[in-house]
Amino acid sequence: MQISPDFPVIDAHQHFWDPQANYHPWLSDEPMIPFRYGDYGPIRKRYLPPDYLAEAAPINVVGSVYVETEWDPDDPLGETRYAHGLHDSYGYPNAVVAQAWLDRGDAADLIARQASFPLVRSVRHKPASAASPAEARRGRAGGMDDPVWRAGFAQLGRHGLMFDLQAPWWELDAAADLAADFPATTIVLNHAGLPADRSPQGLEGWRRAMARLARHPNVVLKISGIGLKDRLWSIADNGPVIRDAISIFGWQRCMFASNFPVDSLVGSFPTIFNGFYQATSGLPDATRRALFCDNAVRIYRPALRTTSLISNMGGAIR
Repeated sequence: MQISPDFPVIDAHQHFWDPQANYHPWLSDEPMIPFRYGDYGPIRKRYLPPDYLAEAAPINVVGSVYVETEWDPDDPLGETRYAHGLHDSYGYPNAVVAQAWLDRGDAADLIARQASFPLVRSVRHKPASAASPAEARRGRAGGMDDPVWRAGFAQLGRHGLMFDLQAPWWELDAAADLAADFPATTIVLNHAGLPADRSPQGLEGWRRAMARLARHPNVVLKISGIGLKDRLWSIADNGPVIRDAISIFGWQRCMFASNFPVDSLVGSFPTIFNGFYQATSGLPDATRRALFCDNAVRIYRPALRTTSLISNMGGAIR
């Protein structure tokens, strides 16, 4: 089952980079860091909109959301300028999730400056987290309970920005408390809460954590980045996760996204998006369009050249 070439897609999570021209420690330095997909050497190269659109064909990607790429932490505004320059040159990306380290002393000023860019809709800073459920504990420095980190998070609402959260599912109890304490700030959970452990126990823990977080109406979900290490992306592996995520959060609060070029390590762009499409084969056409396009338009408000897509879509979820 394949997506029609006329079916519009907003890719709610993707990256562009040029490690030869700009400094990304994880893409430039040696040795390479431990990575959840294993060897990421194949993506340590320039990846710009023409490369992305060539890989996406024949999927009809009408807009994309650029998510910060762990660019040089000493120059977060440089990355935002770079993303805007790509938009000016190529028409992509159409919204930006900017870098801001919430527990740094300059967080308030930096967030205010990031908010001044026309495409910036959200900020991402990966909070400190444990490597496994057994090691998880609340109150760690740099985590979502940290008062300094939370003071930075409080700045987002003052500028109408959302927060893109990347954290494993065993940290989502802290995320649920964060959502409760800041109900006016939309939290966008990245990569479906990272359900890498597909054992029955792992999936049950993931479902419980996701259900607790989903009780908070200011949380939305990106179903992306769900590939498995050393395995090609397949509907057999990932279809149940996709359907569970939609069941837990509801289709109105879910978005599909590629996480390209990172997920090119586990599958081609058409393989992943056609897999998403196949996993939702029992849903009405309007619901599928919401998952692939309309929800991302409403939540991220992308600056699209195809303006008909954004009519009557309203603002971001609050």
